Amino acid sequence: MSTLMVSISGIRGVVGESLTPQVISKYTLAFAAYLSGGTVIVGRDSRVSGPFVANMVKGCLVASGCKVIDIGIVPTPTVQLAIEHHKAAGGIAITASHNPIQWNGLKFMGGDGRFLNPEKAGKVYEMADNNEISLKTWEDIGSEKMDEQANQRHIDSVLKLSLIDAEAIRTKKYKVVIDTVNGAGGLIIPQLCEALGCEVITINAEANGKFAHTPEPLPENLTQLSEKVREVKADVGFAVDPDVDRCAIVDNAGKPIGEEYTLAIAAQLVFSKKMGRMAMNMSTSRASEDIAKYYNCMFVRSKVGEINVAEKMLEIDAIIGGEGNGGVILPELHLGRDAPAAVALTLQYLMEFGGTMQELHASLPQYAMVKQKVNIEGMNPDKVLEAIAEKYKDHEVNLLDGVKIDIKNSWVHLRKSNTEPIVRIISEAPTVKEAEQLGQKFMDEIKSLM
Repeated sequence: MSTLMVSISGIRGVVGESLTPQVISKYTLAFAAYLSGGTVIVGRDSRVSGPFVANMVKGCLVASGCKVIDIGIVPTPTVQLAIEHHKAAGGIAITASHNPIQWNGLKFMGGDGRFLNPEKAGKVYEMADNNEISLKTWEDIGSEKMDEQANQRHIDSVLKLSLIDAEAIRTKKYKVVIDTVNGAGGLIIPQLCEALGCEVITINAEANGKFAHTPEPLPENLTQLSEKVREVKADVGFAVDPDVDRCAIVDNAGKPIGEEYTLAIAAQLVFSKKMGRMAMNMSTSRASEDIAKYYNCMFVRSKVGEINVAEKMLEIDAIIGGEGNGGVILPELHLGRDAPAAVALTLQYLMEFGGTMQELHASLPQYAMVKQKVNIEGMNPDKVLEAIAEKYKDHEVNLLDGVKIDIKNSWVHLRKSNTEPIVRIISEAPTVKEAEQLGQKFMDEIKSLM
């Protein structure tokens, strides 16, 4: 039996196992009570289980007196924008993000269009556990209506961004290949690229939820996209995850440039225009940090998790931010990861750069990142991290989120898992070999504590 994952990213589980009708109703009813009614936006990705989950969610919200606006199959960031558009009390995105097809989940958002922060999310989960609900009698139950324009409004908002010169991009007539893995992106990314004058070739673009490959947009899952880019001699390839908040790029030679560079390209574009501040999580590549430093701009690190980055951005009034998993956050649009925005920003900078995507990538600071994990079953993960921090106390150590150690032109970040007896080790260095060696060094040190 799989475990229900409950975190600041919402709840997530395997349909029919950990994500059951009882679980869906438990958390939705608690969220409705937390909001005390009002208008709630409901959108979902294209997962096969989506309709059943959406019907349950909407039913629970209406039973609690909420006015539901169903925006259909949309990206998670589109739900966030719709909350702002309708001045809603909150929203629920029905998605399990990049998890495999058997998963689904609920992401809860407040009236500001952002995910609930740890304190607010904790309150909802506490209410759920205590069965704090607010069901209405027949005369006070809520209502439901459709809004089929949310995706188009999202496209229009991206095209209106101050950083985007749509007319100039259209003159380039870029040939673009798009892989939306049969997720919600098929209903927005091709349309956005067409609006920017691109010749669009799509693969896996039917929003039917039957993922054509492992849905996380990592290089090893982009072989089909890479082949198509080479076959049609495209200028660039874009891949998004099922709920379209993460974007990965394949260059004109058909090589994935790594999802870390989606944010780096956005940062390069933004800071080339104006001074400002940037926030990114502890595990994000130093490439983006180097770009901010080059332009004498302030950058800060936050804990891992989109809401943690967004809250830090709000705190420092950042003009760009995000996570190195292909998640770009542009406050001018909204404070959430947004793949459509990432696509448009990439095309804008490619146009301004004037060369190929391969050349553009080569012009950015070059780093390689390696992600590993070590089993620590039977050990206290906090004690393990404390021992590592103590051993390296003479280095530059950051304890904000796990243990991060900066070492000259490389770094390593160790974090415990909340669901498994493992420590995740992320290492970055100028080359893959150096990053692997650095990660292995810390894996060996943790094993030596056993």
